[in-house]
Amino acid sequence: IAILGIDELADEDKVLVYRARKIERFLSQPFFVAEQFTGSPGQYVPVAETVRGFRMILDGEMDEYPENAFYMKGSIDQVIEQGKSSGN
Repeated sequence: IAILGIDELADEDKVLVYRARKIERFLSQPFFVAEQFTGSPGQYVPVAETVRGFRMILDGEMDEYPENAFYMKGSIDQVIEQGKSSGN
């Protein structure tokens, strides 16, 4: 991707890349240990809730949401709520 660019990928591969990038952003959950560096309060997210979010991303249920909506969110419900308020 770094050499050819995303435009050179097949459509199904583009979808995989976009979903992977969303997962990468979703992994930026606000951790308690990073609170002093990020200024964002840490959040406890149960493992089952994190797995549910990953499943929704992988299954394509979150394809309509932009990558930046996943950054520093505790749960997938926060992503959905932000999407509703921003018009997605």
